[in-house]
This record gives sequence, structure tokens and C-alpha cells, in this order.
Amino acid sequence: MSKHSLIAKLTCTDGRADEFEAALAGLIEASNEEAGLEIYSAHRDAENVYWFFELYTDDAAVAAHGKGDAMGKAMAATGAFLAGAPEIHRLTPVVAKGLDI
Repeated sequence: MSKHSLIAKLTCTDGRADEFEAALAGLIEASNEEAGLEIYSAHRDAENVYWFFELYTDDAAVAAHGKGDAMGKAMAATGAFLAGAPEIHRLTPVVAKGLDI
């Protein structure tokens, strides 16, 4: 059974980056309720573009993502600042330094 990773591109509405980043902090906190979520990290690119890297133990963990109460609320709060739908890429890790895959 292999692990699964996701890379998601999120674009924030112009002028809302500070609010968006505050909401992202709540999203990271809420991620603690997801046992199969090993890595959940946000990275800033251009002014309004953010990338998430996510690593899950298995398919069941990916399927459970966002289903908990705290994560559902945090996702809704974060979504309020998005300029459009996230662009999500589901991947299978092959090799990595620093990750137990």
C-alpha cells in the first residue's frame, strides 16, 4: 500500500492575503484531527498564489480529508478568500528526502 500526496494551487482574492493567511493557520490547526494526514503545508508563491503539499498514509486518509467538524469549518473559512476553485493534483510519491514513503 503506497502513500498518496496532493499538490493544490489556491489563488486568494486581491487584497485579502493577510486574512487568507490567518485562515490558513486555522486550517493547519484543524488538520490535527486527521490521523492519516502526515504533512499539510502551505507555501506562498506570487502575491496571491499559494500551494499546498499534502501527504496521506493511504486512500482512506485521502477520502476522510475534510470530513471532520473542525476541518470542515476551517475549509469554509479559508474558501471565503479564494478567487476561484482550487487546482488539485493527486499524486503518488516515488522518492523523497525527509519523507517516509
